[in-house]
Amino acid sequence: MTAESNEIPVVMAFSGSDPTGGAGILADSEAAASMGCHLAPVITALTVQNTINVLSCQPVNSTLVVEQARAVLEDMPVSAFKLGMLGSVENVGVVHTLLCDYPDIPVVLDPVLIAGGGAPLADESLQQAMITLLFPLTTMLTPNSQEACLLAPEADSLDACAQELEGYGCEFVLITGTHENTPMVENSLYSNKRKLDSWQWQRLQQDYHGSGCTLAASIAALLAHGNEPCSAVQNAQEYTWRALANGYRPGTGQYLPNRFYWAKR
Repeated sequence: MTAESNEIPVVMAFSGSDPTGGAGILADSEAAASMGCHLAPVITALTVQNTINVLSCQPVNSTLVVEQARAVLEDMPVSAFKLGMLGSVENVGVVHTLLCDYPDIPVVLDPVLIAGGGAPLADESLQQAMITLLFPLTTMLTPNSQEACLLAPEADSLDACAQELEGYGCEFVLITGTHENTPMVENSLYSNKRKLDSWQWQRLQQDYHGSGCTLAASIAALLAHGNEPCSAVQNAQEYTWRALANGYRPGTGQYLPNRFYWAKR
């Protein structure tokens, strides 16, 4: 391996394709590129969607998912994994097996349960598979508050949700508060059974398509650079907020983050 080939870290992302270009694997690619990483995209599902909602979703065959990943892993030094929409219990199973073979690579898991337009993207069996098979292997879990409550239904607060999600084996849990009825958006990071830090961000007026993908992928990219988790979370939030603040509306539904806002400079 040459020194030059190691200068740009590789992030492998497992996610669905989004024909709007706002979320999914293309969002991962743009966020990773903005952080100075190369993205190796593993497609897990094909979706029919627009900026209003997801209309249908077809999971990719699990054998093809793992073959995509292993072909790249045998060829490139992957420095971080980012998991988004996986599409099926079978895909969760093969990703679990793959992650077990690479235990030293950090894993960022965005548990995509509901589309921005409200369409469900993971039924109860898929959620349980993620909890059982993937959470124990996860470095950083990044649910929004709605997803946290769905994954920890017995909890009576977001702090309690984080404790329960940690109990499933996640090393860090970052709960984002865009869905909460608060003047400012508050995001909180948990580990070791306590809240490590929280951040408040100006609440933007628009609804966005692909914000969760942007945040999780940028965290994964910063971890791939060797950043400490707290630093990666701080810097990824700053990047994501600016991408949203510079967002645009190419369709009739939600706004899209401008993940290349920095290129204007």
